[in-house]
Amino acid sequence: MSKNKITEIGEIDSISGNSISVKLFDNIKSNMPIIDGVVYRIGQIGSFVRIPLGYANLYGIVTQIGSAAIPENLKEVVFKDYDNFKNTRWINIVLAGEQVGKKFERGVTQYPTTGDKVHLVTINDLDVIYGGYEDSNSIIVGNISVSESLDAKIDLDKLISRHCAIVGSTGSGKSNSVSVLLQAIANRNFLSSRILIIDPHGEYNDALSKFSNVIEINSKVEESKLYIPFWALPFNELMKLFSGNLSDQNREYIREKVVDAKIVSAEINKIEVAKESITADSPIPFSLKRIWFELDDFERRTLETDRITLTTKTVVGDIETLKSNEYLPAGLGSSAPFLNLKAKGILGFLDSMRNRINDSSYGFLFSPGDLTPDSDGKIVKDLDSLFLDWLGNKLPITILDLSGIPSEIMSSISGTLLKIIYDGLFWGVNTKVGGKKQPLLIVLEEAHSYLKAGENSISSRTVQMIAKEGRKYGVGLLLVTQRPSELDETVLSQCGTMIALRMNNSKDRGHIKSAVQDELQSMVDLLPSLRTGEAIISGEAVKIPSRVKFFKIANAPKSSDPKASDQWLKTIDKPEEEYKKLLKSWRNQNYKI
Repeated sequence: MSKNKITEIGEIDSISGNSISVKLFDNIKSNMPIIDGVVYRIGQIGSFVRIPLGYANLYGIVTQIGSAAIPENLKEVVFKDYDNFKNTRWINIVLAGEQVGKKFERGVTQYPTTGDKVHLVTINDLDVIYGGYEDSNSIIVGNISVSESLDAKIDLDKLISRHCAIVGSTGSGKSNSVSVLLQAIANRNFLSSRILIIDPHGEYNDALSKFSNVIEINSKVEESKLYIPFWALPFNELMKLFSGNLSDQNREYIREKVVDAKIVSAEINKIEVAKESITADSPIPFSLKRIWFELDDFERRTLETDRITLTTKTVVGDIETLKSNEYLPAGLGSSAPFLNLKAKGILGFLDSMRNRINDSSYGFLFSPGDLTPDSDGKIVKDLDSLFLDWLGNKLPITILDLSGIPSEIMSSISGTLLKIIYDGLFWGVNTKVGGKKQPLLIVLEEAHSYLKAGENSISSRTVQMIAKEGRKYGVGLLLVTQRPSELDETVLSQCGTMIALRMNNSKDRGHIKSAVQDELQSMVDLLPSLRTGEAIISGEAVKIPSRVKFFKIANAPKSSDPKASDQWLKTIDKPEEEYKKLLKSWRNQNYKI
């Protein structure tokens, strides 16, 4: 018997668009035939079948099995004449691509007709389907689940330029998958690869230590400290850092002061920028302490009888320590000294501003090392040094560890980080370090925590902008989340590649269904039954939707669960000392003390 006959399992009964109903032969002796010593399973959801058409082979994915796969026009007949139909078997398939010669391509140029034979797919066929990637632009991340001898490859160029999302429930293996993916890129030893991880919990510091430069708030090494200068924040985001309400009029009053300070600072720092183009949002340094001091002084002034001359200072303030000037208190009634009637009534806001600037947990913003302006707005280093530290180091991966950032400003800070990076690459598109000449992959871990659906935050707006326009400027996104239902749908729909691990929540699966092509939505229903570390990969970066078992990384990311059965066997020496350390770390908001 020819090999073609051995692999025949049925024939096409009906075709509706891209969905094809196949009636399996009644004379198949086994659901698990052995061909060339290899055992195959007929009709597994997500498995492949082959339809020979002359010199070409069409390949389809099994999406339904059994009575659900019976063509609609036959279902009524089956219901009336069940005895004659109960032993018939059906599968539904969706065409995924075709092979001409030894090359496999997504999409089909010709369609089969009724009566065409359908074959199961052998190891040799799978080699054709999963092979054909160019070694120069592909990475290996694991094995194909149906055949562990086959490497699971991903097209690197499309993964980065068309954006990607990795989704899965807690414990499904997301952090491991991200680490495997990034290690595979790093192991290619590209001379100028750039990957930036925005990591809110410091999960990847150890797992990717060999390939990464970690920049964190609580680093003991000055060169590895994360600084985000307050003057690089858009004006509205800067104001959000301070509690207290401002009227629109007072907000504009402060905005004008900031613009004036930036104009003066641009001259002092010899920054080449047109004076007319400077706004409160321009990334130009200025002394926030001086602005606070001048605003505070204006509010506290008292005036002599002529209502112009300032009264004597009882306390002389200091800009650097944010100590207020104090004046003779205003008299009662019509006697001098008099209150400054032009004061704006913003002392409460200024007090909250001083408290925040002096808060050590905000030191990365208000005292950013050499990026801190002096009282005149003069700086030692500019933003180019930040770009060099974040994007220009010799290691392929940079991890921005945000675990020391107060949770109430996490969204604002992460959004500002992204805006600084994207704006720089956007306007620097014609330089050698712009995104077009040196593409950048931004990994957003726990994306749902600062990318809420329907939220008009700076992080949400910036990620939407990158998702829509980043491809043109060489900036790619890799979103990692356990709650895709909380993500902005605009961003999720822009992800050309979807890596879906085990997912139990039906609401989250519904969002994944809406992001994959209609014919493959039934594969999403497989997600709850996937093993840990196993994923369904679909989209631009793979030739065909694939069920893949990711490699297991040696240094597990910090997010992996502690094993209680192991940890509870250990004794703790001097627990009283450990609890003192715990309290010290808590008070200092630094887990490395």
